[in-house]
Amino acid sequence: MRLKCIYNLALVVVVSNVLVHSEFQTLAHLKPQANDKTQGRAVVELLKRLLGNRSREFIVSVNRSLSNDILDVCELRSAKNNKIIATGSTGVAVASGIYNYLKYFCNCHVSWSGNQLNIPRPLPQLTGVLRISTQHRFRYYQNVCTQSYSTVWWDWPRWQREIDWMALNGINLPLAFTGQEALWQEVYLSLGLNQTEIDQFFTGPAFLAWNRMGNLFQWGGPLPQSWHVKQLYLQFKILDQMRSLGMLPVLPAFSGIVPQGVTRLFPKANVTKLAPWSHFNCSYSCAYTLDPREPLFHRIGSLFLSQLIKQFGTDHIYNTDTFNEMTPAYSDPAYLSAVSRAVFDTMTSVDPQAIWLMQGWLFVHDTAFWKPAQIQALLHGVPIGRMIVLDLFAESTPAFSFTKSFYGQPFIWCMLHNFGGNTGLFGTVESINSGPFEALRFPNSTLVGLGLAPEGIEQNPVVYELMSELAWRKEPVNLAKWVSLYAVRRYGSTNENLGAAWRLLFSSVYNCTVPNYKNHNHSPLVHRPSLRMNTEVWYQRADLYEAWRLLYQAAQPLISRETFRYDLVDVTRQALQLITTDYYHEIRDAFQAQKLPELLTVGGVLVYDLLPELEHLLSSDGHFLLGTWLEQARSLALDEAEARMYDMNARNQITLWGPEGNILDYANKEWGGLMEDYYSQRWSLFVNTLVECLDRGRPFRQDSFNQAVFQVEKGFVFNHWKYPSKPQGDTYEIVSRIFLKYYPQALKRIKSA
Repeated sequence: MRLKCIYNLALVVVVSNVLVHSEFQTLAHLKPQANDKTQGRAVVELLKRLLGNRSREFIVSVNRSLSNDILDVCELRSAKNNKIIATGSTGVAVASGIYNYLKYFCNCHVSWSGNQLNIPRPLPQLTGVLRISTQHRFRYYQNVCTQSYSTVWWDWPRWQREIDWMALNGINLPLAFTGQEALWQEVYLSLGLNQTEIDQFFTGPAFLAWNRMGNLFQWGGPLPQSWHVKQLYLQFKILDQMRSLGMLPVLPAFSGIVPQGVTRLFPKANVTKLAPWSHFNCSYSCAYTLDPREPLFHRIGSLFLSQLIKQFGTDHIYNTDTFNEMTPAYSDPAYLSAVSRAVFDTMTSVDPQAIWLMQGWLFVHDTAFWKPAQIQALLHGVPIGRMIVLDLFAESTPAFSFTKSFYGQPFIWCMLHNFGGNTGLFGTVESINSGPFEALRFPNSTLVGLGLAPEGIEQNPVVYELMSELAWRKEPVNLAKWVSLYAVRRYGSTNENLGAAWRLLFSSVYNCTVPNYKNHNHSPLVHRPSLRMNTEVWYQRADLYEAWRLLYQAAQPLISRETFRYDLVDVTRQALQLITTDYYHEIRDAFQAQKLPELLTVGGVLVYDLLPELEHLLSSDGHFLLGTWLEQARSLALDEAEARMYDMNARNQITLWGPEGNILDYANKEWGGLMEDYYSQRWSLFVNTLVECLDRGRPFRQDSFNQAVFQVEKGFVFNHWKYPSKPQGDTYEIVSRIFLKYYPQALKRIKSA
């Protein structure tokens, strides 16, 4: 009976294979390089890695003629001996079709935070042919920032696991930016720059995303030569794996940003020095950019692309961003058209079939500059259909709607979701459930795909599973039903508490409806303390606490399952984050009312009990450990000097983000080790400072506190302490202790509010 129910739900995924009216013939040449047999073998190997011996029960083949157009399709049917035959138009189509079967017929689940692969024996039968297809030519993945916030320290096994995840989730257009600095170094050396000038240009590894976009230079560097060698090796393997599965890797191209040394070699070149980026000064910012009409622009751009294609091959699609969070020198539409035309001409001079993939972030980031005339000029500098725009933050601030579908250029509707790789439950599930379909119906829509564009990954896996699945749906899902099934397959359990908990989470913390909201984890817990902190949340706290209670009540028989343990830690962490805000209010109120005993009491509970308990909780699960991040960074080093540099990069990015806290706590993480030696130390200093102020009758001065706490923050970055990379403690015991202590208090506060 249960199987029949799941089968009926699976049928909802079957969609008609329609040709989207906005498909462009200019994109028709973007096809997988690997032949059908190679793609089929790649899927077989993926299934072996994922399922072990059970992979033999799937008979896999790729047949590109299965799709009578360019939209992916997969057909599955039962065969003799309880096997499943899966045939798809690409390797990605087959992999995602099989994952759909595993989800909806076998109650299985694959995620960054663990897999649940208790596959029924024998495999459940299919009646007839299950045909799964997509309305979207492209399913894009990554953000240029993901390369720094998440993947920077990865080795090949971790990359391979991610590429497997991409294929299972239907991704066919991933960014592939690894290793490009080695090629840039060759280009700059060939132009006549010396090694010192190059070293002063590149940032350290944890900040390369912003170096590539022209925002930042030198900070955290210089890059060791060993870095180039290792990253090149990785890129060759990454590209080979992506292409073998039928993906189209997106490679980098030249945007016009050059090292300062170029002005020494070419003193007459038309170079503009841009204004500082973010909170940096010109010591590490203020990019030098070549005028696109300058002959040197074409020379450098074509040199790089020639080298790139020689080393990496090409799938004819390239990403570069000319004005990421930087204001152009001129607002004249003719100038802006010339810029984009020059960038594109540089691409086509080397690859006549080039397609430019551009982030549309600039149009929502700086609306004061980018008016309709400026946007249209930049977009129309490239022939219609030869550029694809990523509507990067479409779930919150879609740009297609105020640009008339990007004035005719094809675009991909993207969910950005996460900024800085922050920890914290967050989602906009109603928006992502409806947004792609609204974009498809938009008058004269030029939509050609859906995308996942988070700045950081390995968080909130439910949101990414939903968004990936929507690319294969013909209409929005019933969110309550969808997430109830998600709970069953994520944990391999039909315990009613689990579905009830997830329905509450989906209607509250995962359903932010605040216009233009950016998920930066604004919780006081992970920000430098002050008397004026943002304490607003977009959901009913009681819903989060009730979901916490339901998960805790179901915990004992499920705690050994990685997926459940992760979620129990994550929801408990979120609850403690809310409770920290309560204590912050009480600390602030006690100080402002000059009630020293109350300040000592609530401050003492926060610093000496709640935050240590949060440290114990996070340290009990391998997915929440600072030590893992630091160990991965140090493992890439050839010697101790490199190890210390990588260690500083890894620590600085997640805390000060710059030499002086320039983008302080932007990339905050709630990790074991970081909680104890960074966040807790700040809160301890804050409480002690307030106590001292009351005791001595002095006002609290934020600027003096900032100077003092900066020494704590800087001390963490350079302490060189080693942190555990293996979990410690019993998660269930720790959660039980926390729940029994803090859950009743949390409910009481809500009732008295």
